[in-house]
Amino acid sequence: MNLIEELRWRGMIQDIMPGTEEQLNKEMISGYIGFDPTATSLHIGSLIPIILLCHLQKAGHKPYVLIGGATGMIGDPTGKSAERNLLDEATLAANVAGVQKQLTKFLSFDTNLSNGAVLVNNYDWFKDISFIGFLRDIGKLLTVNYMMSKESVKKRIDSETGISYTEFAYQLMQGYDYSYLYEHHNCKLQMGGSDQWGNITTGAELIRRKQGGEAFAFTCPLLKKADGGKFGKTEGGNVWLDPERTTPYQFYQFWINASDDDAKKWIKIFTFLSKEEIENLIAEHEQNPAARLLQKALAKEVTVFVHDEAAYNEAVATTEKLFSAQNAPAESLSIEDLEGMSGIVKIDFSKAQLDMDIVSFLAETQIFPSKGEARKMVQGGGVSINRNKITDTQLNISSIELLHGQYLLIQKGKKNYYLVKAV
Repeated sequence: MNLIEELRWRGMIQDIMPGTEEQLNKEMISGYIGFDPTATSLHIGSLIPIILLCHLQKAGHKPYVLIGGATGMIGDPTGKSAERNLLDEATLAANVAGVQKQLTKFLSFDTNLSNGAVLVNNYDWFKDISFIGFLRDIGKLLTVNYMMSKESVKKRIDSETGISYTEFAYQLMQGYDYSYLYEHHNCKLQMGGSDQWGNITTGAELIRRKQGGEAFAFTCPLLKKADGGKFGKTEGGNVWLDPERTTPYQFYQFWINASDDDAKKWIKIFTFLSKEEIENLIAEHEQNPAARLLQKALAKEVTVFVHDEAAYNEAVATTEKLFSAQNAPAESLSIEDLEGMSGIVKIDFSKAQLDMDIVSFLAETQIFPSKGEARKMVQGGGVSINRNKITDTQLNISSIELLHGQYLLIQKGKKNYYLVKAV
């Protein structure tokens, strides 16, 4: 099947410009996706555009990865209810470096390949453009009426906060990116999330008006969890691709805990398994949902793709130590088991400070941000120490509870584990 057919069955096509599929079937074309460097790491919401670029390259086309070094200074109003804080240059430079490093992991940037990926930064072409020059050469090509008709702009204009000229101009800047890449790199395709359709079509319109050219585009749907929750969000916030911000164990846990409905959808989107392999997995899963074969396959494929096989194996080993022997006493865990739990939060705590009530202990170790939150969770039965559920807020924590005279294994809620080491 061709690229668009492949993406359609995976549920990765929402909007598509007329002629896009035919153009992709006719010749190798260059296509791009932009990433704004709002942090030093991308999160799993960025995985879909990354995977789109991977599919593009696997199909024999040339992917361009655009880092928004310039547009990142402005802020995209799409999906935002308020103005985004502008980043200073030092923060932006650190973010750009972090994002660039991550993106080079997923695609082949081999210059010897005709379809080797290329990484570009729009700051390189925006830095030398004067304000007057931009208004004269680009601003005159699109009417304010056209720009205001975009859904992302209309929503903000109608809101209480309104929209600044800075963010209003974002679509013109993103549109110019497409025009620049079309002119200088023969880039004829732009991809992105469905919320970017307005910005993408602005770029295609600029190419038509400025160069008299024809540009193509498609978008993928925005993901939501089956329960209506926001995809990629957990109790701890974003699920990052950087192992320093979200450990491979925590990353693996996000996928392994997917609902059946989400797993059936996500395994098509986030893995490169074939249609036959996925259909067989779904059929097997439905025979015995309790075995969670689908979630295990999903978690393995995505963890190996983002991290590597070793990180996946460590995440599985830690999961087995924490969950497989839930009924076994914590005392059965050896020092090697405890120290080998890769990815859970590890905290050193002074042994001399022990001998305090559980609420104070949980706040002092920063497992909870405050005594109030710690007390509420203990009273609700959401805290376990050494696999024993704690409900008494007056319980005293002392050296007697330490495993091997040094460790406390603490569980907060269903999935968050901490290993406190008394030193």
